Amino acid sequence: MRPGTRRDLLKGVGALGAVGATGLAGCLGNDDDDPPTDDDPADDDPADDDPADDDAAPTDETITIGALQPVSGDLQYYGESSLMGFYSGIAYKYGVGPDEVGDLTTGTYEFDPDDGPTYEIVLQDTELSVDTAQRVAEDLVVDHDADILWGGTLSESARRIIGTVVAEANIPYVVGPAADADITSSADHCHERVFRTSEHTAMDARAGGRFVAEETDVSTVAIFYLDDAFGRSVANNWEAVLEAEGIEVLEPRGVDSGFTEFEGLYDEAVEDGADGVVGGFTAIQLPAFLSTGFAYDVQLFGGFADLLSTQLIGDTIVEGLGEDFTAEDIREAGLGPFTSRYHWNQFDNPTNDAFTEMMVDTYGMVPDLFTSGTFAAGSAIVQAVEESGSVDADDVAATLRGMSIDDTPKGDGGYAFRESDNQAVSDMTVAWPEPTADEFAETWPTVLMPGEPIATMSGDEIVVPEDEMTCDLS
Repeated sequence: MRPGTRRDLLKGVGALGAVGATGLAGCLGNDDDDPPTDDDPADDDPADDDPADDDAAPTDETITIGALQPVSGDLQYYGESSLMGFYSGIAYKYGVGPDEVGDLTTGTYEFDPDDGPTYEIVLQDTELSVDTAQRVAEDLVVDHDADILWGGTLSESARRIIGTVVAEANIPYVVGPAADADITSSADHCHERVFRTSEHTAMDARAGGRFVAEETDVSTVAIFYLDDAFGRSVANNWEAVLEAEGIEVLEPRGVDSGFTEFEGLYDEAVEDGADGVVGGFTAIQLPAFLSTGFAYDVQLFGGFADLLSTQLIGDTIVEGLGEDFTAEDIREAGLGPFTSRYHWNQFDNPTNDAFTEMMVDTYGMVPDLFTSGTFAAGSAIVQAVEESGSVDADDVAATLRGMSIDDTPKGDGGYAFRESDNQAVSDMTVAWPEPTADEFAETWPTVLMPGEPIATMSGDEIVVPEDEMTCDLS
């Protein structure tokens, strides 16, 4: 289905009032709508048979990327750091700075490299609202002629966009950093036009849960989580992994977005025998969850926090451990170890070095939690354009299927899409927190930073096995 058809369809259904893809068989996988191939007699020009044969990015065409992130509100930093990574991934491919690709505020940006097509990026604010995210996605397709959508921080928003805009318009959508595992592993949400480079909650759980079971003395774990798509995914995946590893898991406890009084939950968990606690929260509630946990004789596990979350708990850490706290103090307090989807000091390779330098030079900070996955998204789109020799969305999407992404902060080929679910597989690490080193005091302005990795979990170990998914795109 070509872009014009997508836009006409969206206009015809009128703001996508109905969720789903009923009556859209022609848009959702009908071979008659696929672009001509070498074996398609409908292709009148043999010279244009297979764009992949050209293996060179067109230089006189434009590809429009509709970017949607929260760039206002409580989690504005999530959207901004995701954009930093995405712009850096595109910029790295052309040897320029990320500020030449786009800005962190809403608007339309054109990046016109000498040896590639023009990248038009239209950035709109989702305001961390599901309804706004859907409206923005529709607007990007209908009014801005987007060829590809990228973004989505709130998992509920990504799921809504998949079930409405993608299902109706069949537009390729690269999700990130939304981390609900079901987006790519469940048949309810996965889609042949939906790709994700960003790491997700099941990868967190499979890396962290195995480490807890194999390398610690923890025997009983309590799980607290925010009762939304992201939090439920954290709880479900940690519970499944820990129980499979022989760890007792108490009944997970979900809370609403305004909940901050965790003492009662910790009291109950300790009374029921918990010696480990996992939390599934964003920066809004994570500080209260962690700071309350310091007062209890439990080990706190989960994913390494982003800069914003770590800054918010900084005063509590200093208050509890003293201004001159040490790495040993952190361990004795039961804070960690944590899994890291990515931080700047967890991977050692030339691309990561260059990425770190780009981030410091442009934004004054080292790369953060979400930035590697979104860097990989930008890098993947450029690679797909170059390998297909086309800016056509259908050609780009076809090239992304099963592609190993050459240039990533986790190394060459550090992310690779599985054809079964379009989820990129990548390694993750486990590390203890430690006091922020003086050399990073300005570029990681908070009291804690990830230490040296104590374990690296391969992508094949931590991705959801195909026989445990209901999604099957192969």
